[in-house]
Amino acid sequence: LMSSLIIVLYHILFPLRTPNIDQLAKEGVKLTQHIAAASLCTPSRAAFLTGRYPIRSGMASKAGSRVFTRLAVSGGLPPNETTFAKLLQQQGYTTALIGKWHQGMNCESRNDYCHHPSKHGFSYFYGTPHSLVEECEPGKAFKPNAAQEAKYWFYTEMAALLVLSLLLGRITGLFFVKWRIIAFATLCTVLFFIFWFPKHGLLRYWNCIMFRDHNITEQPMKIENAASRILKEAISFIERNKQGPFLLFVSLLHVHTPCFTTEMFRGKSRHGLYGDNVEEMDWMVGKILAAIDKEGLRNNTFTYFASDNGGYVESRDDNSQLGGWNGIYKGGKAMGGLEGGIRVPGIIRWPGIIPANTVIDEPTSLMDIYPTLAHLAGATMPQDRVIDGKNQIALLQGAVQHSEHEFMFHYCGAFLHAVRWYQKERGALWKVYYVTQKFHQDGSIGYACSEDKVIYPNPPLLFDLLRDPSEVNPLSPNSEPLFHTVLQRIERAVEDHQKTLTPVPQQLSLDNNIWKHWLQPCCGTFPFCWCDKESDHKS
Repeated sequence: LMSSLIIVLYHILFPLRTPNIDQLAKEGVKLTQHIAAASLCTPSRAAFLTGRYPIRSGMASKAGSRVFTRLAVSGGLPPNETTFAKLLQQQGYTTALIGKWHQGMNCESRNDYCHHPSKHGFSYFYGTPHSLVEECEPGKAFKPNAAQEAKYWFYTEMAALLVLSLLLGRITGLFFVKWRIIAFATLCTVLFFIFWFPKHGLLRYWNCIMFRDHNITEQPMKIENAASRILKEAISFIERNKQGPFLLFVSLLHVHTPCFTTEMFRGKSRHGLYGDNVEEMDWMVGKILAAIDKEGLRNNTFTYFASDNGGYVESRDDNSQLGGWNGIYKGGKAMGGLEGGIRVPGIIRWPGIIPANTVIDEPTSLMDIYPTLAHLAGATMPQDRVIDGKNQIALLQGAVQHSEHEFMFHYCGAFLHAVRWYQKERGALWKVYYVTQKFHQDGSIGYACSEDKVIYPNPPLLFDLLRDPSEVNPLSPNSEPLFHTVLQRIERAVEDHQKTLTPVPQQLSLDNNIWKHWLQPCCGTFPFCWCDKESDHKS
């Protein structure tokens, strides 16, 4: 108890300093129940861009990884999906994505760019088409494979030593060894090295790449310069396009692990590397908002700030928390439908149109940005598909009191784990779990979505989120008279929802999510890809 009390007091006495994000919230609307459609970046971003649950576009995994694990894979956001960027581009907006993409790149060759941001409505792209991953930080091994990599190096060195010994023995005459044996041992050593080294030693060169439109500018990216270049590109885009309508999607690499922080902010917070990273992100947000103000665009700019998933609470280094903290909410990144993984920040500012210093506790979704932007731009949404997001402009302006959402469906990959029911007439907020993930004895959690690594509670777990936002006290027929009534109503909603799902190609299938050398973007001679063209570019 004393230890917990000290931790709480520590956070109260030394909070993270986010003055720019705090000011943004004061000048607009803070959404306290803002929900991501997935607890991982690839499916969550697909839902954000399309206004649709990722299962509808095939961006929800049925097996294996739930995100694109390499840049050179054939899966990606399907070309037939219509993003909000494409809608606004059709309305005459100049559109740009600056920062992280992680929605795929190529389909059949390294230059077809079938999943590139330009195919999804972005007139300009600068950033990384993959993600910020451990191998992008120089001098750090890919942590999950560090021990395995050390073994591979040991075995390679022992094999090379054997070959050298055989060769020296033959040359010096210490012992006789046939040349074919030496050749065979050499071949085996080389093949073994080729087998494992690209997977470990070249990942930084293959995954950590910066693009400008369709051209590689850095391979590998200089992570120490990435933040400043993303910020510079964002401000430059605002300055170039201030005379006309524009859509700017700044997809920051912060605060994704590894939380690489530039020297100016390293050690400045009282919350370790993660805190430093958050405070640097806040500084970047402030610079972008200042650029909008400088160009006189404050009052006619719709500004939205959010995260694609909750904090990665299990990312730790010794006693340091590297992946964030989700407060009272249970779970975190990758943990299915738990609140800690899907309940994210949501701030919207539009001076003169949306009231300032307002808090909205109604359920909203990242998918709502799609129909809301379409409405504001006068665009017509696609009529040949289901759009799950809701136009929330009336809620934001205070013209209506309740969100249009009644049910929200929380997936883990392609598997439905939980459902949220906002019962407006009673002012109740129910959440039922059909599937839960297993917590281990050390407090960690399994990340699997189906079969033997999850739990299927019978009856399903039911929570009242208004009274129990931490999801620690499941209701029962004895404690909640409406227990069976609520479950029956949610089950009907699930049936109706599942009737709207149609089979689509699975973008995260094993075949679509394995590395293919012919899809690998390469600046240089494959497999040794390297270049630095940033110094040649004049903004």
